[in-house]
Amino acid sequence: MIQKDLRKTDPYRIDAVDRALVLLSLLSERSQLSVTDAARELGVAPSTAHRLLTTMAGRGYVRQGEHRLYHPGPALFVAGGVERSVPRLTARLHHVLESLHAEVGETIHLQMLAGADAQFVDGIEGSQGLRVGLRSGQRMPAYVMAGGKAMLAALPDAVIASLHTGGLRPWDFARITTLQELWAEIGEIRERGYAVNRGESEVGVVALGVAVLMGPGDPIASITVAIPSPRFEESRAPMLIGQLRKARDLAVRALQEPGPGQ
Repeated sequence: MIQKDLRKTDPYRIDAVDRALVLLSLLSERSQLSVTDAARELGVAPSTAHRLLTTMAGRGYVRQGEHRLYHPGPALFVAGGVERSVPRLTARLHHVLESLHAEVGETIHLQMLAGADAQFVDGIEGSQGLRVGLRSGQRMPAYVMAGGKAMLAALPDAVIASLHTGGLRPWDFARITTLQELWAEIGEIRERGYAVNRGESEVGVVALGVAVLMGPGDPIASITVAIPSPRFEESRAPMLIGQLRKARDLAVRALQEPGPGQ
C-alpha cells in the first residue's frame, strides 16, 4: 500500500511529481489502473487523475489498454532493462522460434530493448552449412540491428528521443550516423512494418526483423531472421517477411494466454 501520510509531511514535495510517482507505484503493484481507482488513491477529482495519466501516457510511462484501463508503458520497461521479462518470454516464445526456424532454416533470434540497446535473449542456429551463429546474451545499439530498429520504430516519438538525448552510440559498421538519419529510417520502418540490417551490426550478415507488441507503442520484443550475406537473395525477402509476421502474430497470442496459476 502507498503511505499517504508520509507525502503530507514532506516539505519538499511537488504535488504533480508526487502523484505521478504514486501512480507508478500503484501500477507496479496491480499492473493495471482505472481513472476512478487513480482518483480515489490520490484523493483528487477524476479529471485531475485523467490529466496525469494522459501526460504520463504521452511520455510512454503508461499505456491505455482495453476497457480504458492503464498499464505500465514502454518507457518503464526500457529504463528497467531486459532482466524483468526474459524467463517469461523465453518460456512462452521459444516454440514460436522453433516453428519459424522449421519453416525458413535460418538463424532465428529473440531480442529485447535495454535502454538504447537491444539484447539477444534467445535463438536457434540455422541448419545451413554457411550460417549465422547464435548471438544470445550479446548486446548492441538498437539502431544497428533489425530487431532493435523494429522495436525503436514501435515506440512513441517522445520515448525514442529520450533514449538518444546524447546522440547515437558509435558503432564500427553503422550505416546510420546521425539522429536525422535514424528518424528517417524509423519513418520507413513504420510504413513497411519491418526492419532490415545489411551489415550494420557486423560485416557479412543480413537480418530482417519485426517487433512484437503488447499494445500500441509497447514493443516487448522482436523476432529476427539472420542470413550470411553471400547466401541472401532479395527474391526470398517477401517470403521471409511473411513468415516473420506470422511468427509475430503467434508470439502475441502466446503472450496473451493465461500463464500457470492465472
